[in-house]
Amino acid sequence: MLRKLPQVLVPTCTRAGGALSAAPTPGQQAIFDKEFKFGAHNYGPLPVALAKGKGVKVWDTDGKQYFDFLAAYSAVNQGHCHPRIVETLKEQSETLTLTSRAFYNNVLGEYEEFMTELFGFDKLLPMNTGIEACETAVKLARKWGYMVKGIPDNQAKVLFAEENFWGRSIAACSSSSDPTCYTGFGPFTPGFELVPYNNLAVLEEKLADPNVCAYMVEPIQGEAGVIIPDDGYLQGVRALCDKHNVLWIADEVQSGLGRTGKRSACEWEEVKPDIITLGKALGGGVFPVSAVLTSDEVMLCIKPGEHGSTFGGNPLGCKIAMTAMDVLENEGLYENAQKMGEILLGELRKLPKDVVDVVRGRGLFCGVEIKETESFNAWEVCLKLRDAGLLAKPTHGHIIRFTPPIVIDETEMNQCTEIICSTISSFH
Repeated sequence: MLRKLPQVLVPTCTRAGGALSAAPTPGQQAIFDKEFKFGAHNYGPLPVALAKGKGVKVWDTDGKQYFDFLAAYSAVNQGHCHPRIVETLKEQSETLTLTSRAFYNNVLGEYEEFMTELFGFDKLLPMNTGIEACETAVKLARKWGYMVKGIPDNQAKVLFAEENFWGRSIAACSSSSDPTCYTGFGPFTPGFELVPYNNLAVLEEKLADPNVCAYMVEPIQGEAGVIIPDDGYLQGVRALCDKHNVLWIADEVQSGLGRTGKRSACEWEEVKPDIITLGKALGGGVFPVSAVLTSDEVMLCIKPGEHGSTFGGNPLGCKIAMTAMDVLENEGLYENAQKMGEILLGELRKLPKDVVDVVRGRGLFCGVEIKETESFNAWEVCLKLRDAGLLAKPTHGHIIRFTPPIVIDETEMNQCTEIICSTISSFH
């Protein structure tokens, strides 16, 4: 007999800051209703239905303009519908899109050479989504552990930082410390252990276990609320992994590719991981592309037939990724992210302390903690920001990430900080 499932409400209007936020128009409500009726209820979107995007701006189905301060969780760092990226998509989509890896194609090798030279690794394994890249990294690390480190069969362990987030597959759930992610989805993948983030002493204790093959960590934790470790933490991770012959996997799916003002967030401490995972902005906001980069010693542990992806390495994705990277590298976007981030963080730090508890960020990877009271919370703040023309989304209930496309210019940033500061101050 089927259990009755908990009811999920279709979004209408919500009280925010003592007043009702704007109710959706009939056209937008119809879109919400259709998704609710025919789609899975695994997301709780902010109630706005978007129909167009360009640069840092998006428009809803009624033509209202918004500044996008989520940037699809950093998948559109280059801005919505960047003309060069869209043109590459058009050109390659009319030539050859997919061959599978059963055959060679004339683009994959070019892409692999381009990326390995840019990031300074020997080999690249192409995938499609961030979670696939991270799953691949774990698989590589385990195989290296058995073939190179000499870990007994089926005894390899991978360490993960608490509060990590790299997706919602069974393996990702198995490594999570978030009950929302893992509750109801067991039994879990064995061989995964958690360590506190930003704690080198505990990490070293765990790394001393000879069966540990890898430590996977985000240089800056995104879903946890833009958590930045102490200066020197990444250098410490590098040194400890070297000391104990353990692979360091840097999950840069969200923190990499310009979000913090560098090609990778690890560059802030001038360290290089053994394996790096990339995704999101690698596809320029138009196509899912991800990658795992590492050394020959690690990558060549995988043999034909042991790992693969039908779409991974497809010529369309490869061409898009090369253009997406070229835009980041040659349009001044790393420098822009740093400059605009300084402006944004400077204004966020002026917000009233009885509304905003904490402000943190690096480049345009920024977050604020909203003090929850009986009269308001982070969700209601985001509704009022939406009404004022800026889109952002809470994480973990009380944290709002501000992560606009890194193409944002100073005029746009000044407009946005005015919206953010006036809206949040209205709860004061």
